[in-house]
Amino acid sequence: MILYETERLILRQVDDSFAQQVLAYYERNRDFLTEWEAQKPAEFYTIDVQRLNLRRDIEIFARGDSLKLWIFKKVDNDYSNVIGCITFSLITRGIFQSCFVGYKLDQGQLNQGFVTEALRKAIEVMFKDFGLHRIEAPIMPRNKASIKVAEKLGFENEGLSRKMLKVNGIWEDHIRWVLLNEHEQE
Repeated sequence: MILYETERLILRQVDDSFAQQVLAYYERNRDFLTEWEAQKPAEFYTIDVQRLNLRRDIEIFARGDSLKLWIFKKVDNDYSNVIGCITFSLITRGIFQSCFVGYKLDQGQLNQGFVTEALRKAIEVMFKDFGLHRIEAPIMPRNKASIKVAEKLGFENEGLSRKMLKVNGIWEDHIRWVLLNEHEQE
């Protein structure tokens, strides 16, 4: 399994043996995440669905289409408490060398710089280890916290895409924040 460290965090790919920790994360943040994510059926909040989702994450990674890294605090020292995740999806090769990124954090861990720290490392990995040229983060205009993170990390606003993603049952506009790999070899 893939594992990376920052000063305070561990970012790692997990398998289905982490289903209970992932389920606990989603249960803890169910109301908080509703505003920012696709609607989820009741079955989503079961151990069986989480096991299945984690297996799918590994399969999709094996095909080269996506990478999901779960976030843990080093201080916890035992991987018992998921505090968030970063997903690089729709990885496209060829002349595009690009992907989308999405991220979320436990409501109880906000405003401590964890997302910025985790994303900084994950972006480095995608540019250096995966050789990508472009990472796009679609963010709803009202999501001021995510916009602040994107700006801190050097993402640039490339404009608004109307009704881009269906979030909590509603087609929402998203600002397309983009970061280019300025250090890649030509």
